[in-house]
Amino acid sequence: MKSPLISYMTLFFGVFALSTSAIFVKLADAPTTITAFYRMFFATVMLLPFLLANKKNRKELSLLSKNQWGLGLLSGVFLAAHYVLWFESLNYTSVASSTVIVTLQPLFSMAGGYFLFKERFSKGALMGCLVAIAGSIVIGWQDFQISGQALFGDILAFIAAGVITAYFFIGQHVRKKLSLVPYSVIGYGSSTLFLGVFAISQQTPFFDYSVQTWWSFIGLAFVATILGQTIFNWLLKWLSTSLISMSILGETIGTCILAYLILDEVISLQQGIGIALILSGLALFLIQQRK
Repeated sequence: MKSPLISYMTLFFGVFALSTSAIFVKLADAPTTITAFYRMFFATVMLLPFLLANKKNRKELSLLSKNQWGLGLLSGVFLAAHYVLWFESLNYTSVASSTVIVTLQPLFSMAGGYFLFKERFSKGALMGCLVAIAGSIVIGWQDFQISGQALFGDILAFIAAGVITAYFFIGQHVRKKLSLVPYSVIGYGSSTLFLGVFAISQQTPFFDYSVQTWWSFIGLAFVATILGQTIFNWLLKWLSTSLISMSILGETIGTCILAYLILDEVISLQQGIGIALILSGLALFLIQQRK
């Protein structure tokens, strides 16, 4: 990845693809655990032909060390745990509160990057991070809930932010030596297994859903996961977890725009101010880090 411009353009394409997650989840008439399960299941199925048909990928998979297998499986567990914690938080607090708190993951990634990978951040980059996070808070501020039950949901969302950051840190380490497809198949496959077991423990039905819901599952797998999450996995070989976590703050912007275009939701003045803050913060962070 010799061109920073190409890497940034690819990164923002992945963020926009990931922005479709909330739209597909809203269109899917199914329990959130099942939605997450089929998202991972169909994504794994879509990647399997690229794993099995490619000699290099098959050979790489057969030569994986126990450590690589362990980290790959652990990344899947972290990804599944992120979905379970985040979706469970929605049962106790508002969607806005949960989503905004989950977007605090740059704080985890920057702290982890500092201690684990010796990353250093300028004052301008730190300021950009805080401005972008402030924009996310502005968007969801009017829907924040204050109660003991809501606080429990907010804590679950906060843990979910830390867990997904751990997933990216594993990817940043493993992707240096492991190709994209084997890493993604191992991670998505183990995540599917974990979510399936969780759904069974909750006695959640796996079938009898509408055609629209099944198409939403496939959309989540192909657009949000293959074109979104998998692009992040690919870029982890060149870009840091901190940079990717910061860019994911842009998911809020993409979701607002798509909700306006597809679900006829209105973008309020407050959301507009939040979007402007996020864009300004991201621009400041990228420029300062590039310097």
